[in-house]
Amino acid sequence: MSEQEIQDWIGKQVASNDVVLFMKGTREMPQCGFSMQVTQILNHLGVEFKDINVLDNMSVRDGIKAYSNWPTIPQLYVKGEFIGGCDIVREMFQAGELQDLLTAKGIAHNAQTLTA
Repeated sequence: MSEQEIQDWIGKQVASNDVVLFMKGTREMPQCGFSMQVTQILNHLGVEFKDINVLDNMSVRDGIKAYSNWPTIPQLYVKGEFIGGCDIVREMFQAGELQDLLTAKGIAHNAQTLTA
């Protein structure tokens, strides 16, 4: 696939799924700690999401970085909006901002917050 075809494919995934996580591995078997943390947060909140394993296709792995102009993976998208990587998602979750964003975007989730 050409670079443009990869960008088009990524755009279609982001546009046609409410919540998409471009990650290393799968939700059942994350292949890096950062992907695992974001998966755990989404699972904790009961969020339905599409997981896309960038390790399956190097063109997608490189393409998502160009698509978002963000250098790292994982990358979380909600209703077409790039949210960020692991650190941003974790900080938003801990502050309750991720839950607020999900509510504002109409994404079903458990309204649980982090407990120490």
